[in-house]
Amino acid sequence: MNVTDGAGVLRFSLLGPPRAWRGGTELPLGSPQQRAVLAVLLLRRGRAVGVGELVDGVWGHDPPAGAVPTLRTYVSRLRRLLEPDRPPGAPPRLLVSLGDGYALRTEEITGDLGDFEENLARAERLRARGDSRGAARLLDTTLAGWQGTPLAGVPGPFAEAERARLTERRLAALEYRLRVELELGRHEAVLPELVALHEAQPLREAVCELLLVALYRCGRRAEALEVYASTRRTLVDELGIEPGSSLRAAHARLLAGDLDLSPPPVPVPAGTEDTADAGAPGDVPETGADGSGGYGPSRAAGNVHPSQLPADLPLFTGRDAELRRVDALLPAEEHPDTAVIGLVNGMAGAGKTTLAVHWAHRVAHRFPDGSLYVNLRGYDQGGSVMEPTEALETFLVALGVAPQAVPEGVDAQAALYRSVLAGRRVLIVLDNARDSAQVRPLLPGTPGCPVLVTSRSQLTGLVAGHGAHPLTLGPLTGGEARAMLSRRIGAARVDAEPEAAEAIVGLCARLPLALAIVAARAAHHPGFRLADIADELRETHGSLDAFTGGDAQTDARAVFSWSYHALPSAAADLFRRLSLHPGPDIGTAAAAALAGAPVRPVRALLTELTGSSLLGEHAPGRFAFHDLLRAYARELAGTEDTEERRGAALRRMHDHYLHTTHHASAVISPLRETLPLPPSTTDGGAVRFTGRRQAMQWLRTERHVLRAVVEHAAAHGHEDHAWRTAVGLDLYFDRLGFWHDLMEINSAALRAARAVGDRTGEAHALRGLGFFHTRFAHSAEARRDLGRALELFRAEGDGPGEARTRRCLAYQANGEGRFAVSLDHYAHARDLYRAEGNVGNEALVLNEVGWTYILLGEHEKALEHCEKAVALLQEIGDPAGEAAAQDSVGYAHHQLGRYEAAVGPFERALALYREIGDHYLEADTLRHIADSRLAAGEREEAVEAFRAALALLEGLSHPEAADLRETLRDLDAPDPSGSGPA
Repeated sequence: MNVTDGAGVLRFSLLGPPRAWRGGTELPLGSPQQRAVLAVLLLRRGRAVGVGELVDGVWGHDPPAGAVPTLRTYVSRLRRLLEPDRPPGAPPRLLVSLGDGYALRTEEITGDLGDFEENLARAERLRARGDSRGAARLLDTTLAGWQGTPLAGVPGPFAEAERARLTERRLAALEYRLRVELELGRHEAVLPELVALHEAQPLREAVCELLLVALYRCGRRAEALEVYASTRRTLVDELGIEPGSSLRAAHARLLAGDLDLSPPPVPVPAGTEDTADAGAPGDVPETGADGSGGYGPSRAAGNVHPSQLPADLPLFTGRDAELRRVDALLPAEEHPDTAVIGLVNGMAGAGKTTLAVHWAHRVAHRFPDGSLYVNLRGYDQGGSVMEPTEALETFLVALGVAPQAVPEGVDAQAALYRSVLAGRRVLIVLDNARDSAQVRPLLPGTPGCPVLVTSRSQLTGLVAGHGAHPLTLGPLTGGEARAMLSRRIGAARVDAEPEAAEAIVGLCARLPLALAIVAARAAHHPGFRLADIADELRETHGSLDAFTGGDAQTDARAVFSWSYHALPSAAADLFRRLSLHPGPDIGTAAAAALAGAPVRPVRALLTELTGSSLLGEHAPGRFAFHDLLRAYARELAGTEDTEERRGAALRRMHDHYLHTTHHASAVISPLRETLPLPPSTTDGGAVRFTGRRQAMQWLRTERHVLRAVVEHAAAHGHEDHAWRTAVGLDLYFDRLGFWHDLMEINSAALRAARAVGDRTGEAHALRGLGFFHTRFAHSAEARRDLGRALELFRAEGDGPGEARTRRCLAYQANGEGRFAVSLDHYAHARDLYRAEGNVGNEALVLNEVGWTYILLGEHEKALEHCEKAVALLQEIGDPAGEAAAQDSVGYAHHQLGRYEAAVGPFERALALYREIGDHYLEADTLRHIADSRLAAGEREEAVEAFRAALALLEGLSHPEAADLRETLRDLDAPDPSGSGPA
């Protein structure tokens, strides 16, 4: 790679050990970690790399305590190495600061990696023109330029991933060169090379195919057939797959004696450019999109040790034999050196989850990297069985991977999950699994992370295929059941009526769940005789299908029925209504909507249900059924409530979620255009929020519920609610990186709108899908969906919808570097907002246009547009919008090197954020001020601003506080080179 400066030409080599030269003089690149920093910056090809990303790329998920100051030291040294003649105080020209990170300016860069990619493209052009000989010569010369393993000696996850990628690129290029050689009839010359390559890469089907052709043409058909048979055996034995269609076709031609036996031409392995999202400030995620220059998952700062186990049951009793069997899965002292999978199965209500959680707490201290827990909802009667992708995303985020960096698709997520767990010691509990297929993607790939699975099913596939150790959990022993009853209602009471206690144990079939419900009833009524309780159980003794074990001793429906009939009428009604809810849990306000009653009395009814052990409260104000109780409640709703009453309850529920979602969105972003909502026809009142923080917390808490609600609405005749609720979710869920959820939500919304021919709803759903295809870099799908959305909005005369879609198309065009297209869309959007008189959104578009000019490097134009945005927002008196625009003005000045000019707009933004009480954005602007003060040489003022920002972040318990503390420590410590902080 060549970069001209005053001292000559800089050239970098990456296809081997990293090296650099200025003119004819080789430069010392420093320590391995410093080389790793340089490699990240070079391979990002001029794009900004955040400090957190650099730390992850160099040190992985467990960086040293002083990683950030050390990183800044490396950057400072690289700046001196790259620009030795830069005057003191002059800003760097090559390795520049951008946002919270750095970028290496690489305009006009070439080098061994660039040469390699260009030569591959040239070879393809030569071959396309019929000059295969020239293509073969060029490919041979290009491959000879490799100096060994790419990035050799460079440590860190980034270098490891890039080594694998570049090595694969070289192998693909070698296969291409050999294919061209065969086209030229040089089968005898390349045969030895193909034999050696096949021995080194026995699973590469393309190499095997080329070798078949060469052997056949050399008259060695029998050897070719043996090579195919050997390769097939290897694929089946090691991967469990048959050869692909191309290799099978070559084998068929071989058997038929096809004299041509020439595989079809394969395009040259083209390089892929690193891509990053581009858009307006605030819309662009801090982690870059995953392109070829990317380096895997972006992780949250710090060393993450999840602790997800639910609380242990204080009244846990018995199960000593089962606990000893689970204990035996782990070595007494050492950590397991093989994969350990325990499987606790048995009928519902047997206490599988309680046992698993209790055991996990007993051994959790042996796993210093934390514990993971998930309820897979395998037998959720509402149909909301957790997909492996949902569980994987939850685990990856808990392990420190940023939500935006979680890949799409179960295979990619599972591969990343196994990579993140490799080398860690984490305890994993997978509760309530449906089948083996649901569990397999959640299994770690290396020893050190034992897994305990619970399920109603035997999961024979997990036992046969993965060596899981099964433990079938049956009813308690008689002694354990009596001990459980004594523990919960008192030993004196049991001792006073031993025969009645024995009868209760028998009538509950020694099932822990049934015993817990009866014990709760008895504990709440200490004056009741146990004999009377036993008589009631006998009188109502019936059957519950989910608890049927073949005889009356395992029938627990009487327990549920008795507890249900003991409820007050209003509590019993709520018990049935709650079973209609489609989500994994429910909050108090939604329960009130289902009940058609005010929140205060419903809260009291929920307390009644939890006190009777008919409902669980797993977090304050969050309630969930046990599987069996949900089934029982739904059964009762079907027999005791009319279809009309059930339908009315569901309409109230969907009204509640629709109007609450849109109110939350309006509180979070009051400038955003609103979707007109039809008035609620029910009394399912929306939650009203007093501030952004409260609205955000509601949306975060209801994340998985809202996805289930939209899907339920789409499937059960509430199509209008489905797409309108989806529209209200996209802004907040996008900011949090919940893109997988939004793809599913908008897909359901699209089905709903199309089912009833609602073209406006279809347009909104397509706009949402198109935008989130952009997030996943699905360019073709994004253009398709956004283009169709634009057509529909224009046909419907929906100006705001068209304007918003054009902003999405502009964002997508920015990401592809099509800035002229982006500016054209922004111009149309601005005209539409102006026609609507929507000054606020017109100002937002001006800000986005300014950001596009920043991407173009035209900072003066950017400044002009951002200042216009400020004027418009001042005119309409919107302090939040003005604060954002003032911050953008300051950013443009800073990029122009006008640090003093930047401080003024930053301080005006700061005052506005303080006025409206947005402490996070106040801290963010303080950091911008500090950056400009530091760049202007005003170190003390910068430190003061950083400290003020830190105080705010610590008050919010915000994770970014840790990064800011590192920044301040870095500023307080002199550069080891003696030239001051980097």
